[in-house]
Amino acid sequence: MTPMKLKLDIAPDIVAMMAAEIRAGERAVTAATREAAGSLKTAWRGQITGAGLGQRLANIIRAEQFPKGKASLNAAALVWSKAPVIVGAHDTGPLIRSRNGFWLAIPTEAAGRGVRGGKITPGQWERRSGLRLRFVYRRTGPSLLVAEARLNTKGRAVASRSKTGRCVATVPIFLLVPQVRLPKRLDLARDADRALDRLPGLIVANWVEDRL
Repeated sequence: MTPMKLKLDIAPDIVAMMAAEIRAGERAVTAATREAAGSLKTAWRGQITGAGLGQRLANIIRAEQFPKGKASLNAAALVWSKAPVIVGAHDTGPLIRSRNGFWLAIPTEAAGRGVRGGKITPGQWERRSGLRLRFVYRRTGPSLLVAEARLNTKGRAVASRSKTGRCVATVPIFLLVPQVRLPKRLDLARDADRALDRLPGLIVANWVEDRL
């Protein structure tokens, strides 16, 4: 009996196929991670502006992908804030107390804004206005820091130029409270969970699109 020789040829090359599939997977995972991070950054920025916290605070939400400039099955992304204390406070709604155990001074509309539009302190207000603040204790409701001033057209308390004291009144500039709870205005975890839930579907969609 004549011996038989069998020869098996695999076409196409299975090794090349597997390598190509791995590269497609790397691109899919990287693209999906980038898309999920971008959508999360947009969602967080939208929450911040929607809560009335301003575009400047929203713009400090950043996203970065790793490894940089390279597709990987282990691709990851980081979405973070450059002002984590401020953003975190609005996300958790903490109870705020005075550092020295006395009063928290809450500016009224008459106080105006501080440097760069931030909150103004009693000391800053006195230096800016040239007026002295006076403490007024109240049994019910918050105590006050008041000044003898006039209100300008913007509702801000300013020094009167009148020598007769015309239009001068006792104006509440700050409310004094022992503590205050910052209202919870953000829910960052909600959007983060949504981004994570979308990630597997994004990977599959990108993988299929790459193969097509």
